[in-house]
Amino acid sequence: MATIAFIGLGNMGQPMAKNQLSAGRTVRVFDLSAEAVKAMTDAGGQAAKSPAEAAEGADAVITMLPAGKHVKQVYIDGGVIDAVGKGAILIDCSTIDVLSARDVIADAGAKGVLMVDAPVSGGVAASEAGTLTFMVGGSDAAFAAARPFLGAMGKTIVHAGPAGNGQVAKVCNNMLLGISMIGTCETFALGEKLGIDPKVLFEISSKASGQCWSMTSYCPVPGIVATAPSNQDYKPGFSAAMMLKDLLLSQEAALTAGATTPMGRVATEIYEKFVESGNGGVDFSGVIREL
Repeated sequence: MATIAFIGLGNMGQPMAKNQLSAGRTVRVFDLSAEAVKAMTDAGGQAAKSPAEAAEGADAVITMLPAGKHVKQVYIDGGVIDAVGKGAILIDCSTIDVLSARDVIADAGAKGVLMVDAPVSGGVAASEAGTLTFMVGGSDAAFAAARPFLGAMGKTIVHAGPAGNGQVAKVCNNMLLGISMIGTCETFALGEKLGIDPKVLFEISSKASGQCWSMTSYCPVPGIVATAPSNQDYKPGFSAAMMLKDLLLSQEAALTAGATTPMGRVATEIYEKFVESGNGGVDFSGVIREL
């Protein structure tokens, strides 16, 4: 039976860790929240006093952390890389900046430990259902080692290329998502002012060249797509604060790469304003209120 160290038990991490338990694995956990740790021990997990203690002797270490600095603190400063054996696989599922991901994976590689960056898409519902999408960066050997563990948490697992490319795929995808959601919101706002019923506009655009996921699967107007957060007063599946985080990462990456992303910059500014107005906990589709 494989032993997993799971570090970071937030809204996404907790159900991901529970899915490892459901797969029959021993799961040792660490989080700064005693409540989150208790929820896992109540479910059958084992509590560790530090990230390094959780990782010692583990077959795999999985992390779900807020930012690049936290990933470095856990793996490098917190001693996780040094605590595992060379046969272990390290899997960081956090969404962080590309350079931090590559730095940590390089540090692991220098010590003979395989590691991947594997940010996720799908939100809390997919995390609970074990149907997440993983975008994985790392060597072929690291991807092969990580795949069985990712399979307990996700339905779609894509090797995006070398170290850091999982983060590249995630940040590019979510920049597009932020832009397309704003465009969808603007479309419905304009249609309303011009006097067209939003359901009629949806019926047309969802089958015409304006069709996109933000409209057909996640429509920001209530009463059109039954499963969309707009029908639950914009209770977040993916919060505006999280969208802003990813858009800021996209702009940081664009600056580093020398890429021009004017639409990404404008989308970032719109979500900054929305979050600063006290809407960080609202679903990102709730930005229609701002428009």
